[in-house]
Amino acid sequence: MTDVPPGYPSEWEADVVLTDGSVAHVRPIRPSDAELIHQFHAQQSEESIYLRFFAPIRRLSDRDVHRFTHVDYDKRVALVLIIADEIAGIGRYDRFRETDWTSAEIAFNVADKHQGRGIGSVLLEHLAAIGRETGVRLFTADVLPQNRKMINVFQDAGYEVTHEFDDGVIAVSFAIEPTEASRAVALAREHRSEAVSMRRVLHPSSVVVIGASRRPGSVGGALVRHMQEGGFSGELFVVNHAAEEVAGRRAWARVSEIGQSIDLAVIAVPAPEVPDIVRECAFAGVASVVVVSSGFAESGEQGAVLQRQLLETARVHGLRVLGPNSFGLINTGLGYSLNASLSPRMPTMGSLGLFAQSGALAIAVLASAERRGLGISTFASAGNRVDISGNDLMQYWIDDEATAAVGLYLESMGNPRKFTRISRQLSKVKPVIVVKSGTGQHVVPGHTVRATRERPEAFAEMLRQSGVIRVENTHQLFDVAQLVVHQPLPAGRSVAIVTNSDALGTLAADAAESWDLTIGHGPVSLPTTATVPEFTRALEQALDDPAVDSLIACFIPPIVTADTDVVSAVEEAVAERDKPCVATFLGMRGVAPGGSLPTYPMPEDAIRALAAATNYAAWRNRDHGERVRPGGVNRRRAHDVIESVLASAGEGRVMTDEEVSALLQAYGIPVWPSIPVGDAQEAARVAQDLGLPAVVKATDPALRHGTFHHWIRTDLQTAESVASAYTALSRVLAPRGAQGIAVQSMAPTGVVVEITSAEDPLFGPVVGFGVAGVPADLLGDVAHRFPPLTDTDVADMVSGVRAAPLLAGYRGTDPVDQVALHDLLARVSVLADDLPEVQLLRLNPVVAHSSGVAVLGASVTVARDTGRADAGRRALTR
Repeated sequence: MTDVPPGYPSEWEADVVLTDGSVAHVRPIRPSDAELIHQFHAQQSEESIYLRFFAPIRRLSDRDVHRFTHVDYDKRVALVLIIADEIAGIGRYDRFRETDWTSAEIAFNVADKHQGRGIGSVLLEHLAAIGRETGVRLFTADVLPQNRKMINVFQDAGYEVTHEFDDGVIAVSFAIEPTEASRAVALAREHRSEAVSMRRVLHPSSVVVIGASRRPGSVGGALVRHMQEGGFSGELFVVNHAAEEVAGRRAWARVSEIGQSIDLAVIAVPAPEVPDIVRECAFAGVASVVVVSSGFAESGEQGAVLQRQLLETARVHGLRVLGPNSFGLINTGLGYSLNASLSPRMPTMGSLGLFAQSGALAIAVLASAERRGLGISTFASAGNRVDISGNDLMQYWIDDEATAAVGLYLESMGNPRKFTRISRQLSKVKPVIVVKSGTGQHVVPGHTVRATRERPEAFAEMLRQSGVIRVENTHQLFDVAQLVVHQPLPAGRSVAIVTNSDALGTLAADAAESWDLTIGHGPVSLPTTATVPEFTRALEQALDDPAVDSLIACFIPPIVTADTDVVSAVEEAVAERDKPCVATFLGMRGVAPGGSLPTYPMPEDAIRALAAATNYAAWRNRDHGERVRPGGVNRRRAHDVIESVLASAGEGRVMTDEEVSALLQAYGIPVWPSIPVGDAQEAARVAQDLGLPAVVKATDPALRHGTFHHWIRTDLQTAESVASAYTALSRVLAPRGAQGIAVQSMAPTGVVVEITSAEDPLFGPVVGFGVAGVPADLLGDVAHRFPPLTDTDVADMVSGVRAAPLLAGYRGTDPVDQVALHDLLARVSVLADDLPEVQLLRLNPVVAHSSGVAVLGASVTVARDTGRADAGRRALTR
């Protein structure tokens, strides 16, 4: 990076999607922006200038521009929004000394030609996030009454805005602490912008294939042929500088010669040519590009350099990119019939949205869908995922009426934190089925992936929290998809089994019970000589049983009745009732000829899919709770504590007990004092000062406190017993080389639990909960969730560990105070979400008892924030 002043906060830079779906770049202002500021101001109308400066300033003085472009990025902050190397918007705030720098005056200026694209809202969102990080609590602004657009920017952001009219000016002020309304507004804006962006990619009315070739077997030639044979209803152009026509169409030498704006370019040229082609597309008015070409980061460092150039070029010019190394995209919808992919066959129109990263897997996925008779709405292959990812497609599918369910084949994930919140929103309205190759976050050639310190199971935990259906392979993906696309969701876990084979009935019953389904009807076993009316009667009786939520129909080829008649009987019986059915006709897999009955070759396949749909329906129908917002949180104080530590510790360190106590106190988490002592007499004296009974414990970090450990002495009722305990514990520790003993007041009797949070480079904050000692340490009985959490998430963490009965009054013990325990866990989750500098936090021991919780031990490690993938302000991942 060139021309940046000392202290330039590069972490504030971000690529953002505007309301029209195009991409812009937000960054801190630089001294070198002076000429761009002059150009920006010169193009503004007299009205816009007056609304911003309250005066008709036709040209800014050099002194004013110098003041605008020279800021300290602390007391004075300014951002510019760049589109195609021009400033499209400016936002700034100046903090007030008289408010101890906690309030700031904010101002915006948006270019006339870019009005209505949401630029003011983006700048406000980013300035508010920066302000919160640096201790600003309140924004103020002086606005002329006729400047309704600016007033609306503040009001529409979801903040509680106050107005005062004085001397012809409206004084606006609002606290920038996020509210439920402001969070909802920010997420809704992100969703709408990214959905519009994807709609521009998936619904083109004009397409150009660049690199279209007449050579047999060429990729470009295949793309043109597939679009023609698929019946694309829009305008199709081809670019080939060495030919006059390709596939019967005029070939243009360059995209710029076509002479009209084009919605989508599909690029199939050698990798080194792609960045220049993308730049030319931008100047020619192309809105989005699909890069089918390979030879990028998957091929080595030279290709990685090309891939970075591709992204930079696209982002500078506001383009979205699918690829490189993409298999292409498909939209089967009426009015489009777009097959801009390497698939020679256009899929059948249907309601399953599909996303695959791998080109090779894309072929298998589409072929499997075709074999099963499962129709597709839209399909996209991200390839190396330089820009467009599964997150973008999910934003689009949330509102897409043509898509009823979504299937994702993921090889890697660049932004799991964003994936969690988008998939959770999508799962509330449509089933999301995910195949994740491997069990961990492995390095995939060509993909930019952050490392993770979490165990492989973390990904599965994240999917469960989001309501996503995880399957092991593409066969299971389509097993579930053909059920949720064509059948209603189960209302409960009770199933009926109807079969014409005792063996199949037993197999189905065993499989159902193994997947936690209950058998409410049957198994009903008909003879192999049964007629169609007998089949129909048994099916109708099962479906009409009020104790039945789903039907499992398993048949071997009958002796008297034709197979097709049995299939039709099942289809007709199921079609008349609002209960799902999975059917096994040995050897048949896919959607039955009638077009609505999912069939499977074996009962285990059918029941696995039914169990997945049942679990999803239960998640979707439950109360998901509200985001936890505990009171008594002082974020400014917490930031001050952390900044003080980092100011003296470089990149970070383990905090002292006093620093830990101050940090946790800022989040309403009191830690019981633990006083280090050096001999038995001091131990006795400190115990009396704190109040008896007391505890004497080892403090060496290598020792973990748990129920069965021997380096803690509890329930010491007298000063003499405290002194004796100190002496005894010293003898135990000496052979181990452990050092450090402390005295602490004795907590009420209860269950010792442990609460942790860790800042993971990939997942962001991860919060853990478990019963301390053997359950957590030896058996790994720990629940994990990914903030932000709802109250339901918190309750699930506590009840979800296998040792949870210990908290509910096991074998006559008093149940613990669940409200206090949930509150403590919620506070830790909010702290972890707010403070990425907190790399590791551990509360242990925590005694949960019948009247509250006692945090007896805490440790915190802090480090410089390296930037989360999803940082709380609207931004595309780079």
